[in-house]
Amino acid sequence: MLILAGAESVFAQQDLPPAIENRLAAGVDALKAGDLETAEKIFADAAHQGVKHPLVYHNLGVIAQQKADHLEAVTRFREALALQSESGPSRLLLGVSLLALGKNSESVRELKHAVSLMPEQPQSHLQLARAYEASEDWLSAAKQLQRVVELAPREPEYSYQLGRAWTKLSGWSYQQIQHLDPKSARLQQGLGQEYAIQEKYDLAFQAYQRAAALDPQLPEVHLAMAVILLDMKKFDEALSEVTLEQQLVPQSKSAAEIRSKIETAKRSVP
Repeated sequence: MLILAGAESVFAQQDLPPAIENRLAAGVDALKAGDLETAEKIFADAAHQGVKHPLVYHNLGVIAQQKADHLEAVTRFREALALQSESGPSRLLLGVSLLALGKNSESVRELKHAVSLMPEQPQSHLQLARAYEASEDWLSAAKQLQRVVELAPREPEYSYQLGRAWTKLSGWSYQQIQHLDPKSARLQQGLGQEYAIQEKYDLAFQAYQRAAALDPQLPEVHLAMAVILLDMKKFDEALSEVTLEQQLVPQSKSAAEIRSKIETAKRSVP
């Protein structure tokens, strides 16, 4: 009901003849009730009668959008914005329809404007994130979804979407590294992390080995191998790897914790 509530606030701010005001209020009620046919007739009649009110064109846009007629919706939302350029709801839904039409750059522009008008509204950030995703701008998408989660921390779907965006961003980052430097140790380290997440530990270990061979001074690689070797109960090899990590990063608390776990596990073996 965000969009209708926003439109009604515009409706309340402008003087209209009581008969027209009552008629438009009936259109709002019909739209809220899901009676698109009645609502469309009311608002279309008002437009034909020359009623120049943003609520009329905004809600005609809402109806068109719900019918998946995004070309019509874009026209109607733009007519509403011509009458009230700073309407956050109209900007938001205009951006949504532009995105549905594949006009990603235009969608991003309108949705950024909507975010500036409604910074505390999760939907504005969520739709902008979707427009960024469609443009393959994963970093910007993740930033918007982070804001969505901050605004609605108890909504698990938003947290899921943020996690998915970070995964996409991670994959994009590896592609960039591969394009810039196919022999990068960081690329192999990243592959190792991805394999480890998938519990493909043999492949993860091989990727970490390649990373260490490419850059013996790269932190965290030997630590990651030590963790895998610990899980495989290869304690001596795990200790060798964690020792190499501690030589690179003497103050590493993670390395110290893993060493302690390895030594404890080794002592427990009969």
